[in-house]
Amino acid sequence: MSDTSQARPAAETAGELPIRMLHDRLLVEPDKEAGERKSSAGIVIPATAAMGKRLAWGTVVATGPNVRQVSLHDTILFDPEDRAEVELDGLLYTLLRERDIHAISQTVGEDSTGLYL
Repeated sequence: MSDTSQARPAAETAGELPIRMLHDRLLVEPDKEAGERKSSAGIVIPATAAMGKRLAWGTVVATGPNVRQVSLHDTILFDPEDRAEVELDGLLYTLLRERDIHAISQTVGEDSTGLYL
């Protein structure tokens, strides 16, 4: 019999995190901007102020083997209400499924004119 099994994709982890993600799971480091912020008019809004449903940005630090659209170090947009948190090595991370990602940030290339036709 010949071995026709395909190689399984490997999970990816940035740095030396003591964790390996499974299936379509992502480990995300939330941006530190969740504290005090300013409105467009310059009014300081404290971190404890209640806001409506607001999405949050984070950086992907580990991916499971079945993740297709997101790569390590991508900056993603997600709903902070639909999350599970875990503490690893004293840092707080967020666990998400790939389908819970709303957007992936793209940087504008230096050769881009910024015009869309």
